[in-house]
Amino acid sequence: MTTADRIIVPLDVPTFAAAIALVETLPDVSFWKVGLELFVSSGPEILAELKQRQKRIFLDLKFHDIPNTVAGACRSAAQYGVDLLTIHATAGRRALQDAQAALSESLLNPPPCEGGAGGVQPPKLIAITLLTSLSSRDLAFDLKVPVELPQFTLEMALMAKECGLAGAVCSPHEAKQIKQLCGQDFLLVCPGVRPHTISVTGDQKRTMTPADAIKSGADYLVIGRPITAAEDPVAAFARICEELGT
Repeated sequence: MTTADRIIVPLDVPTFAAAIALVETLPDVSFWKVGLELFVSSGPEILAELKQRQKRIFLDLKFHDIPNTVAGACRSAAQYGVDLLTIHATAGRRALQDAQAALSESLLNPPPCEGGAGGVQPPKLIAITLLTSLSSRDLAFDLKVPVELPQFTLEMALMAKECGLAGAVCSPHEAKQIKQLCGQDFLLVCPGVRPHTISVTGDQKRTMTPADAIKSGADYLVIGRPITAAEDPVAAFARICEELGT
């Protein structure tokens, strides 16, 4: 896997047509994130199209519900053949365990692919530790969590690890400590990544440059607007790859 393959670009657009236009604009991007907005708009059709184009898929729906509901949602999502799937760690230990069990069951009893032949590999389930749009002040004053932000994310990641999940989503600022606590095989996906030439952070409160995020332990970088909102998205993607040494 090249370093460029570790960059996940979000399809943060409202329609199927806009998503495909972006995919065609950036043919060298191999890994795409489908979030709530696009999935609610287009449903599984966008996933099927990306699979047909041999793209990897991060289905970022951030499940957060009672254990039986998230288990059922994971069981349904397993049929899509996506690579990564998210659940909020704050759904609790039982929900994490049941969600992971549902995906493990789908591995033993895979749903048929289109046409009825064979099965699909279930996604790796990763836990949202804390949204990178939230700051220490938000955690303390708005959410009333009496734990320091780095410790909170560590605890959420460790719980996910103990529940058998493949990894976690975290700010790159917490990546090094989580790797030390959960092991090098524990997958870390890091949003809040901004090239050194970008000063505007948008919704992200805890950011880091791509190169520093990789050095800190990130396995995958989620980089959206610095690429997709650039005047020349192809050139912007190429610059980030160059910055990472590919």
